Amino acid sequence: MVESAFYLPRGEGRFLATAHTEGPWDPRAQHFGPPSALLVRALENLATDRKSALARVTVEILGPAPLTELTVHAGVVRPGRSVELLTAELTAGHRPVARASAWRFVTSDTESAASPSPGALPAPEDCPPADWPQDWEMGGYLHAMEWRGVSGSPADHGAAAVWARQLVQLVEGEEPSPLQRLFTVADSGNGVSSRLDPRDWTFLNSELTVHLQRPPAGEWIGIDGDTVIGPHGVGTAHSTLHDLGGPVAFGAQALLVRRR
Repeated sequence: MVESAFYLPRGEGRFLATAHTEGPWDPRAQHFGPPSALLVRALENLATDRKSALARVTVEILGPAPLTELTVHAGVVRPGRSVELLTAELTAGHRPVARASAWRFVTSDTESAASPSPGALPAPEDCPPADWPQDWEMGGYLHAMEWRGVSGSPADHGAAAVWARQLVQLVEGEEPSPLQRLFTVADSGNGVSSRLDPRDWTFLNSELTVHLQRPPAGEWIGIDGDTVIGPHGVGTAHSTLHDLGGPVAFGAQALLVRRR
């Protein structure tokens, strides 16, 4: 893979997916971290005349994202002075593959009322490389990220925490924004904290919802995750997302759980 990014820009909202986006489940489909970040990029680029921040982003996964050219459109659904509802859509040809909705809030100074941080994860340089299930395809997305294990292990099936950072850009020629870095990693929560052997089970997420308290700083994003599985084929993966200073956001994914 000679490309230095997940996507190559093609103009007019079009982006060509590179092999770096390939997911561990199916070599023909993208891991949904890069598409989620591409949607967030479109949301961030919507014009505003006020200092504002995304407070909540939900990505609805409508189908596999192929390793082809994708088109992104975004707009403001509900404008407002303090609160706005934004949307973005990702299509492959004429087929929608994902839609995102986001609440954008006008920011203010709440430093004196900010909640105390529960503490930071151990530094990435103090953590060993993370282990992944042996039968997962380790090229593509997983290979385009550096992974460090903090606690537990994605290979051991249970609650786990890892650090991750991009080794390639999101869009060629651009420095990823802090939120783009966060969403490139956030969709990995169910993989990090899976409680099931992927040789025997699938646990695919149909959505990703992230509630944000502040943008992350730096290249490293931490996921401290756990998965709860119900008795009727439905589960939820919960994640606390970190930068080096501590938690910055909370993520959740609805899971379809099935025996292979």
